[in-house]
Amino acid sequence: MEPLAWLTCPDPKLSDALAYLAHNPGKQLRSRLTLACAELIAGNPVPEATWVGEAIELLHTYSLIHDDLPAMDDDDLRRGQPTLHCAFDEATAILTGDGLQAAAFQRVADIESLTAEQRLSIIKIMSTAVGFNGMVGGQALDFQAVGEAQTLEQLEKMHSLKTGALIRAAVRLGALSHDQCSAEALASLDDYAAKLGLAF
Repeated sequence: MEPLAWLTCPDPKLSDALAYLAHNPGKQLRSRLTLACAELIAGNPVPEATWVGEAIELLHTYSLIHDDLPAMDDDDLRRGQPTLHCAFDEATAILTGDGLQAAAFQRVADIESLTAEQRLSIIKIMSTAVGFNGMVGGQALDFQAVGEAQTLEQLEKMHSLKTGALIRAAVRLGALSHDQCSAEALASLDDYAAKLGLAF
């Protein structure tokens, strides 16, 4: 899976930033979960799940770029390589992250073999996972917690949003990439994903 391979940009610097990211794509855990859950439901590989998995990886990559910024965690290294804002500059990192977020939704919208209803459901789940009631909300809670003692309940809530929401979405979207997923199977996968996301 090469989630960045199809992306193009007229600006040479942003194109170079995309190439830099593509050179070290990470383990792609979330997209692998999407593929595995789709195959679990269908009994065979589901091509649509590959594209949905790519969208998930675009969102994850965008989140890492922004998380590394000086205003956030201010990290100089990511997977042993200079973070994007260090390799280029802050403006390039911000714009690349913004573009990847938009591209994720475009990727799903372009999957013509899925029904319009399926695509809408997938986009809704993705946007919730990275929004105020997902990753963004969890990151905000993390900022508030700096230097303060947290209860187990507070820690669980923060991590379930900051990290767990996108993992949970990846599993759920794999199941929804196939149109034969029962409500019972979806509920079981959702329970598994919630626990995996919290553990991760």
